[in-house]
Amino acid sequence: MGKNVKVVALVGAGLAAVLLLGAGTPNTSSAEARALVKQGALLLDVRTLGEYSEKHLEGAVNVPLQALQAGTPLDASKKDQDIVVYCRSGHRSAKAAALLESAGFSKVHDLGAMSNW
Repeated sequence: MGKNVKVVALVGAGLAAVLLLGAGTPNTSSAEARALVKQGALLLDVRTLGEYSEKHLEGAVNVPLQALQAGTPLDASKKDQDIVVYCRSGHRSAKAAALLESAGFSKVHDLGAMSNW
């Protein structure tokens, strides 16, 4: 699965800039996420505890993005386990996926928004 890369050109006041966007973990499809979880992948909800308490996907474990950023570790012995990450809109899950990958987790799958399930 290749990485999705978007190039956006911004032109204004005589200046041109090109930004590289979306070079992180590509979003995982609903079907792929469901299959991974069925096969034992960790389903990780990175929303706040309050959001998680209101509603979450069945079987999901809640580790808020803020906790991951503060250094709350996941089990390092599971760095080769598939992890499916989701949040409300996809913004926090993308950040969490990048954080997990930089921490050495090798099978991170970003579902994006919970509604993608």
